[in-house]
Amino acid sequence: MTDGETAVGWAAGAGPLLLGVRHHGPGSARAVRAALVEARPRVVLIEGPPEADALIPLAADEEMRPPVALLAHAVDEPGRSAFWPLAEFSPEWVAIRWALEHDVPARFIDLPATHTLAWGTQEDAAAVEGESPLDTETADREGDSGPDPCPGPADVRIDPLGVLAETAGYDDPERWWEDVVEHRGVGKGDALAPFTVLEEAMGALRETYGSGGHDRDLVREAYMRLQVRAAQREFEDGVAVVCGAWHVPALRRKTTVAADKALLKGLPKLKTDMTWVPWTHRRLSRMSGYGAGIDSPGWYGHLFSAPDRPVERWMTKVAGLLRAEDRLVSSAHVIEAVRLAETLAAMRGRPLPGLSETTDAVRAVMCEGSDVPLALVRDRLVVGDVLGEVPATAPAVPLQRDLARLQRRLRLKPEALERELELDLRKETDAARSRLLHRLRLLGVAWGEPAASRGSTGTFRETWRLRWEPELSVRVAEAGVWGTTVLSAATAKAEADAVTAQGLADVTALAECCLLAELPDALPTVMRILADRAALDTDVGRLAQALPALVRSLRYGDVRGTDTGALGEVAAGLAERVFVGLPPACAALDADGAEEMRRHVDAVHGAVGLLGDAPAAGQGHLKARWQSMLRVLCGRDTVPGVIRGRAARLLLDDGELAQDEAARLMGLVLSPGTPPADAAAWIEGFVGGGSGGGMLLVHDERLLGLVDAWLTGVPAEAFTDVLPLLRRTFSAYEPGVRRTLGELVRRGPGAGSSATGAGSGIPGFAAELDTVRADAVLPVVRLLLGLDEGEEHIGNNLVGVTG
Repeated sequence: MTDGETAVGWAAGAGPLLLGVRHHGPGSARAVRAALVEARPRVVLIEGPPEADALIPLAADEEMRPPVALLAHAVDEPGRSAFWPLAEFSPEWVAIRWALEHDVPARFIDLPATHTLAWGTQEDAAAVEGESPLDTETADREGDSGPDPCPGPADVRIDPLGVLAETAGYDDPERWWEDVVEHRGVGKGDALAPFTVLEEAMGALRETYGSGGHDRDLVREAYMRLQVRAAQREFEDGVAVVCGAWHVPALRRKTTVAADKALLKGLPKLKTDMTWVPWTHRRLSRMSGYGAGIDSPGWYGHLFSAPDRPVERWMTKVAGLLRAEDRLVSSAHVIEAVRLAETLAAMRGRPLPGLSETTDAVRAVMCEGSDVPLALVRDRLVVGDVLGEVPATAPAVPLQRDLARLQRRLRLKPEALERELELDLRKETDAARSRLLHRLRLLGVAWGEPAASRGSTGTFRETWRLRWEPELSVRVAEAGVWGTTVLSAATAKAEADAVTAQGLADVTALAECCLLAELPDALPTVMRILADRAALDTDVGRLAQALPALVRSLRYGDVRGTDTGALGEVAAGLAERVFVGLPPACAALDADGAEEMRRHVDAVHGAVGLLGDAPAAGQGHLKARWQSMLRVLCGRDTVPGVIRGRAARLLLDDGELAQDEAARLMGLVLSPGTPPADAAAWIEGFVGGGSGGGMLLVHDERLLGLVDAWLTGVPAEAFTDVLPLLRRTFSAYEPGVRRTLGELVRRGPGAGSSATGAGSGIPGFAAELDTVRADAVLPVVRLLLGLDEGEEHIGNNLVGVTG
C-alpha cells in the first residue's frame, strides 16, 4: 500500500478510523498494529489524559520497559491520584510505539486529569452530604483503563464481554474472547474486520442498555468527540482513534459541537502533575483490587510475545519453573502436556488450546493432579511479578529523584517480587540501607517491612522484607510536601508527628523511629515533647507501656553510634514514676485488668534489666528499687493473685528470693483459707505465662508437691471454676515438660532419691555419676574436639564437669 492509498473499509470521507479495543488485550494489540500498518493514518488519537501528551516521546526511550503507568496527582494534594496502566500487550501502548516509529503525531483525547481528579473530590463531598454522585465506578476514578468499562442502569452494571459470551453460548467471557480474538489470525486485507464486528456488537448493546445513566461516560465521550473533530480539521481523513470498544458507537454518533460543549460546562478543576511510573503484572490482575484489570497478565504477555508455537513455549516455561522448585519434570512431561492440551481443545471445540486447557494439562501431567504446585504456576507465570522501568529523564518530584539516587548508591533496586534482605549494621553500607528503609517507613512509604532475624538476636542485625508496589510512587509524591530529600522530609514529618501524637506511647514509638532512622535534628524536638508528656501523664499503664520502647531505643546507641544520653535520663525518670505508681495501680483489679497489668510488670522487668545500674534520682540503683517494689507487690493481699505470683517468680529468678522462701509463700497461698480462684491465679502468675515455670516444678519437687496437694484438696464445687485457669497455665508447657510432670505426680513426691540430690526423682537422671558409661563416650568426644592422646587430662576434666 502506498502513502496515497487508504485501507479497505476506510474510504475517504467515511470519518475517522475507530479502533475499538479491549484494554490489555494482546489480540486487540495485534489487530491495532495490523490496522495501523494497513491504514497508515496521519495522526493517532488514544484514550487517555491529554496532559500526558508531552510524555509520549519517552515511550521510545531505551530505558522505558512496560508495564508502566501514567500517574496523575493533584499538586496541592498528592494523595489524590489516578493511574492509566499500559502493558506491552496493551493496544494503546502498541499505538504509541507505532506512531513514534513512523513519526506520526500521537495524542490523548480522554477527559483531562484535571477534571477527573477534581470530580473525585466533588463525589466525596456529595457522599458526605448524602447526595448521589455522578458516577460510582471505582475503575473510572483510577483512569478507566479497564476491560471496556460498560455502564448499565444506575443500579446495575453489565459486562459487555459477558453479555456477548453468553449470547454466543459461552459460560466464560475469557474463553469467548480467546476464541474470537486472541486465537484469530489477521489476514491480508482483513485488518479492520475485527473492529467492524466489535463496533456492531457494541452498537447493539448500547441500543439495548443505552448509556446506563452513567453521566461521566457521557461527559468523557463528548470531550473525545470534540478532540476528534479538531484532529479532523487538521488532518482531514487521516485520523485513527484507539479507544475502548464500548465508546465507539458514541464517537460515531452525530452530535453538535454546542451539545458536546454543554456537557463539559462547569466541570470542576484541580491543578495536576503527571509522570510515568513503573507498574507490575500483578497490579494488572483483578486479584490485586484494581477494578479494570485482567485475570492472567502473564499469560497474555506470553501470547503477545511468542512468535510461534505459543503452547509449546508456555509448557517449557512451566517446566523450567517447576524444575527450579525441585520438582521432577522432564522433556517428556512437556511433550505429553502439549498433546493433552491440544486434545482437550479439540474435544471442547476450540480453535487452539487456551489458558484453561494448558492449566488442565499442567495439573494432570506435571503436577500429578495436585493444585499445590499449580498455585505456584498461577502466581509466578499466569499472573507474574514483572516490574516495569521508567527512564531517569521522566518528570519526578525532587523527593523521588533523591530516593532514586539513594537506591542506586546503596544498590537497592525496586523489585515487584518479595525478597528478604539481611543487614549487618556494623557495615556502613548496610547501616545506610537500614536508615533509608526506616526513614521511608516514617514517611509512609512501606517499601520494606521489618522481620525477625534468623540465627541472631543481637541489635547489630536487621532483616527486612522488600517489595515495591506501584502505589508507593504515590506515597513518595505525597511525602514530597515534607521536603526535597529523604532526610529532610523524614525529619520534618517526625517533628510534625511528635506535635500531633495522641498518647505517650505514640511519642515513645516515634523517638525509637528517630533513633533507628538516625534523625539527629528531629530527636531533640521529639525528646522535649516526650519529657513533657511523661511528666504530665499519670496513668501507670501507659507509663509502663512506654518504658520498654524507650529502653529498646537505648540499645541502638552502641551499634549506630547515636547519642542517647537524653533518652536515658527520660527512661530513668519514667521508671521511677512507674515504681511509685505501680503498687496502688495494682489494687482492686478485675481478672482482665490484672492480666493486662501482669504483662506490664513483665515488660518493665525486662526494661529494668536492660537499663542496668543507671542511677535513679539519688535513690539507689534502678534494679534495686525495682526489686523492692516487687517485694511490696508480693506481700499485699489487695494485689491480685496473678500479679503477686509473678512478682515472687521474678524475684526468685533474680536470686533475690530463696527457694525456701518461695516454697513458704506458695504454701501460704495454697492454704485452705485462700479462695481457690485466687490461689489458681497465683499459680498462673508464678509458673505460667511462658516463664519457664514447668521446668521449675520439674526440678523442685517441693513446689510440685504443694501444687499437687492443693489441687487434690480443692472442693468439688470450686474445682470447675479453677480448672480453665489451670488448663491454660499447664497447656502452655512443652510436651516433654508435661510428660515429666505427669510421671512425677504419678510416682508421688519424694519417690526418687532425697530431695537434695541434683536431678533426684527425675526420669533420665541418676543419683550418682555412672563412670563406666562416661568413659565409653570419651574417645568420640576427643575425636570431635580434635584432642591428642596426650591431652587425655582434658577429657578427665570434662567428665568432672559433666558429673
